[in-house]
Amino acid sequence: MAETEGKQEAVLFPFMAQGHIIPFLALALELEQRKKYSITILNTSLNIKKLRSSIPPDSTISLVEIPFTPSDHGLPPNTENTDSIPYHLVIRLIQASTTLQPAFKTLIQNILFQNQKHQLLIISDIFFGWTATVAKELGVFHVVFSGTSGFGLACYYSLWHNLPHRRVNSDEFSLPDFPEARVIHRTQLPNNISEADGTDPWSVFQKSNLSQWVNSDGILFNTVEEFDSVGLGYFKRKLGRPVWPIGPVLFSSGSGSGSRGKGGGINPNLCTEWLNTKPSKSVLFVCFGSMNTISALQMMELGKALERCGKNFVWVVRPPIGFDINSEFREGEWLPEGFVERVKESGKGLVVHDWAPQVEILSHFAVSAFLSHCGWNSVLESLSQGVPILGWPMAAEQFYNCKLLEEEVGVCVEVARGKSSEVKYEDIVAKIELVMDETEKGVAMGKKAGDVRDMIRDAVKDEDGFKGSSVRAMDEFLSAAFES
Repeated sequence: MAETEGKQEAVLFPFMAQGHIIPFLALALELEQRKKYSITILNTSLNIKKLRSSIPPDSTISLVEIPFTPSDHGLPPNTENTDSIPYHLVIRLIQASTTLQPAFKTLIQNILFQNQKHQLLIISDIFFGWTATVAKELGVFHVVFSGTSGFGLACYYSLWHNLPHRRVNSDEFSLPDFPEARVIHRTQLPNNISEADGTDPWSVFQKSNLSQWVNSDGILFNTVEEFDSVGLGYFKRKLGRPVWPIGPVLFSSGSGSGSRGKGGGINPNLCTEWLNTKPSKSVLFVCFGSMNTISALQMMELGKALERCGKNFVWVVRPPIGFDINSEFREGEWLPEGFVERVKESGKGLVVHDWAPQVEILSHFAVSAFLSHCGWNSVLESLSQGVPILGWPMAAEQFYNCKLLEEEVGVCVEVARGKSSEVKYEDIVAKIELVMDETEKGVAMGKKAGDVRDMIRDAVKDEDGFKGSSVRAMDEFLSAAFES
């Protein structure tokens, strides 16, 4: 970090998970393009090493390590990212992240001490509410950056604050401070919320974390106001702070939410060559993100559905629940017998292990629909290309992203819900045909997805005197941070 007099610097601090780090990196690169700010990304050493390989060689972004020893917190060695641990250890990593506070505070104090004229901005993760408290103590402008939708996060925030499902016996209930969400069903609760009683580790963490957001100066959202205004409005009234929808903030083609994980995957050129042989809008892309997978039984049913529906498809297969996330591909245990060989011979399917170039696939003319977990990075990548979504939400706020896309925006049909629910291949086939065939619903969804693509393009447009809503929001945010 240089010591330029009067320098304007943004310090970005994402939580240690790929789904969080990716939008932060995209935001850092977008801020760098303005050529006015010094940009620093903080994280633990292993995440910094991974980030270093993702940043363009000519970038001026500084990467700064913050000390962290996983074994001090009952975590395996080299455990610094949720990608490398089973789900039950995620809460332990989250709890451990609160111990970064002293080192973070010292680092910010050192930046301020180096130059009294320094204008500093802290952009932190939704899991790092404590950074807002530190920033307030030090008199530094602070914002929370949410990589997900306003609607999805509003539901998630309200659920943790109120635990409304604990107060009713029915399977359906409303959110007391967010009635716009209408009805929530118990099957739309992530496990950690479903099992929460207010005293469990997740509840204790979130009570402290979310209560500290009020110390922030505002919230940035990686979303677009035109189709997410209801959720954004929730935070305006709940926290009484500015809300800036600046999305979509997406990592460049070839990276993003489909970034290569553990050495598996497919050469992007081979994937493109395969897609080039398919007619326009004839391919279903199936991918559940870098942190999610389904059960072996669900995987079997999905395999049957893909074969029976007769559509072209690209399917990114990761080890199912109960198998080590680094397992070798076990076709016989996970997929219908002979599945891979049959779809290869017929030319109908491309089965990929662990990773595929998601951005390139979604932007290809051959792709018609996306079967997704509804993680927001993936949603934005899909809608930016006008590709409608078949939703299979699995965790966190994904259920409410899916709800927003299906009930409010009209670009999604939910196929299944959760990692352990019973699914039947016939039902999956029916949903695929509904979206991909020339049905009334499918045509309407395709048109709406195209409309949303145009909304997104308009939101980020900055030309001939016109500034889209996201460009204006970014301008207003930076003005508040550095000119107030």
